[in-house]
Amino acid sequence: MLQVRKKNRPEVETVGGGSGKTSVGGRLGVLLALFVTGFSTFINLYVTQPLLPQFREIFKASELVVSLTISAPVLAVALAAPLVGLLADALGRKRVILAAMLGLSLPTILAATAANLHQLIVWRFLQGLFIPGIIAVAMAYISEESPRQAVGATMATYVTGTVVGGFSGRFIAGLCATHYNWRVAFVCIGIITLAGCLTTLWFLPRSTQFVRQTSARASLASLGMHLKNPQLLATYAIGFNVLFCQVGSFTYINFYLADKPFLLGPAALGAIFTVYLIGAVITPVSGIILDRIGHRRTLRLAVGGIIAGMLLTLIRSLPVIICGLTLTSTGVFACQAAASSYVGKAAGKARSSAAGLYVALYYFGGGLGSILPGFFWEKAGWGGCVALILCMQVGILLIAGRLWKD
Repeated sequence: MLQVRKKNRPEVETVGGGSGKTSVGGRLGVLLALFVTGFSTFINLYVTQPLLPQFREIFKASELVVSLTISAPVLAVALAAPLVGLLADALGRKRVILAAMLGLSLPTILAATAANLHQLIVWRFLQGLFIPGIIAVAMAYISEESPRQAVGATMATYVTGTVVGGFSGRFIAGLCATHYNWRVAFVCIGIITLAGCLTTLWFLPRSTQFVRQTSARASLASLGMHLKNPQLLATYAIGFNVLFCQVGSFTYINFYLADKPFLLGPAALGAIFTVYLIGAVITPVSGIILDRIGHRRTLRLAVGGIIAGMLLTLIRSLPVIICGLTLTSTGVFACQAAASSYVGKAAGKARSSAAGLYVALYYFGGGLGSILPGFFWEKAGWGGCVALILCMQVGILLIAGRLWKD
């Protein structure tokens, strides 16, 4: 369970009724660290989304090509995640998280030196290689160290950090591109990531429930075990669909709103992502709902919100589109909270490698989400993207209905 012992502080029962003791300040410190960990990761990942129309003009490239600045880090996450999961099962949790956060800050700052689009894509890919060391290991940490009754709420705190970070990265990028240039955005975000690393170092306690995998053979065997687990396979498929839809919608909506009749610039496009902040409110609530009504019911409610939100974006009114995006993002984050917390439940043991596989499939879906809708965009515009995303949501409901168990 999340357990921190401090001198001269009152001790209370852990959240969720666990048998151990933890100070009030220590518990809040752990939650702060998990929030900051999620924030520092996602402030980086989608930072170029509001800049895509500007990149289209600066680099004289198509929508599909400039969207590679999104797909490159996302696909890098998918490639690195299984290896990071194995590494964390051997080395521990906090050590890997801190190393990954420090490593992430370097290519973020160096991306500001890119002389052309190809170099920028390379730096973005390098950013993505470090991100699984934060995401997958933090998920495993929460599953292992949280009292059982509070796993959903604790995971929601982490996911809330990712929500606020995702908004902040896009918002900062839009402001910097409007008032300075896009290079300044990468420098600012790199410095913020370094500050997050120091905060995590200070507040996140070492694992107390971590069981080290003693050999590479045992770690690889755990991967085979996970791939034979139907509930985990269903969770991986759901994660794939969730990020496919999120990245697809929030990438191509920028082109939709940058063109006529809306003609929004980088700062306005960055401000559109304020809709993410509703997720910062809804996600903790979804964690409580998750602990009460179960994963399948929570997922159904979330997917219903995504479908309704995407349909609203087809109405050519900016206020209505913003409402649709708000509903969509709320559903996406609730889906993510349900799926990510289900990984530890379904895996049972070797949770870090299970989380690593989840992150790999989740971000592989995100990588395709910035590419595949591009072909629909070229043929049918935003309506084609919406049709594809709605089909993916139907897949989520069918898979969870058959294979998830509460």
